[in-house]
Amino acid sequence: MARGLESSIASNDRPVTRQELSRLHRLLWVFGTLLMILVAPSVAGKVQYALTEAKERAQIDVARENLQDFNLSQFSTASRLLAQYVGPSVVNVSTQSGRAQGEGSGVIVDEEGYIVTNYHVVAGVRTAEIQLSDGRRGSASVVGTDPLVDVAILKTGLTDLVAARWGNSDDLSVGETVWALGSPFGLQKSITFGILSAKERRGISGANGRAGSSVYQEFLQTDAAVNPGNSGGPLVNFKGEVVGINTAIIGPTYQGISFSIPSAIVRQSYDKLRKDGWVERGFLGVTPSRLPDEIARDLGLERDSGVLVLHVEKDTPAAEADLRPGDVILSWNNVDYSDPTLMSRAIAATEIGSEVPIVIARLNESTSERLTLKVKVAARPRVDSL
Repeated sequence: MARGLESSIASNDRPVTRQELSRLHRLLWVFGTLLMILVAPSVAGKVQYALTEAKERAQIDVARENLQDFNLSQFSTASRLLAQYVGPSVVNVSTQSGRAQGEGSGVIVDEEGYIVTNYHVVAGVRTAEIQLSDGRRGSASVVGTDPLVDVAILKTGLTDLVAARWGNSDDLSVGETVWALGSPFGLQKSITFGILSAKERRGISGANGRAGSSVYQEFLQTDAAVNPGNSGGPLVNFKGEVVGINTAIIGPTYQGISFSIPSAIVRQSYDKLRKDGWVERGFLGVTPSRLPDEIARDLGLERDSGVLVLHVEKDTPAAEADLRPGDVILSWNNVDYSDPTLMSRAIAATEIGSEVPIVIARLNESTSERLTLKVKVAARPRVDSL
């Protein structure tokens, strides 16, 4: 096209003027710009594809090199050694509440006799019977419970205990191998393995009828076989460190999916329960929920740009600040949130008695407005609410 224009101008008998050259340059610039607009997305896509392909090929090369040196017998040995290393720290936990008898697992985390288990394993009792891997039996008192994250701490007077080491669940990567230990169906000294299927599973419903019942809960998802009786037992990494506490499955028995409480969450509860016997949290007084797309559109919000308030409890900080059902919380204490669990944790971690700004979106008739409210954070009552 450009050559055609130049030829057309050059074929004239008269000399080319500056205006005509300037017009030609503008046409060439417009043509080049249009060409870039048309080509740029394709080029950008190709560049992105090339970068992704290069990353995947590098990962393939690394995996191929390591797999060539991989020895299946070493993996078998690792499982055997883990059972020997962690097994002595795992206990069977049995309870008697009225006529009902319960059974689960626990893990010794301190040689002084402190044991971590699930709240639902010891709910409603003050003492439990435990059995160690060496066959010794004894009683353990319930030091404290944290129902909202399904954690409980026991203390036994038995001596010569072997404590498991804590690991950091935040350091786990999806695809890592993990091992679950406990007493499924009362069968002590059981160990299974699988991979970490996912992290940060929130809002899970239907898991043993418990998971997802609290907005504070978050899980590690694995395919390690976990069954009734495994609850409260440890999930460990290849170093034998406790990275989770087995807590739930989908349905009455194992179907290929199991959930564990991340050690990062368990340790927070453990430290507070051991010190005070209970966990104090900041309290707002609302029932939070994911923001539906329809409500987001009505308020002129982007998807996942806030947390919907379903219910406001009476005589709470939320009610005193004039929060209403249907409001959308956009930010809490100057931080934006779209996940009810993450916002609930932020509220729980807020200093009690402090005054916090909260930005909301509210629909008044057909008009959406933004409001900034001040909330005085209270201490959360010892009931199952936010």
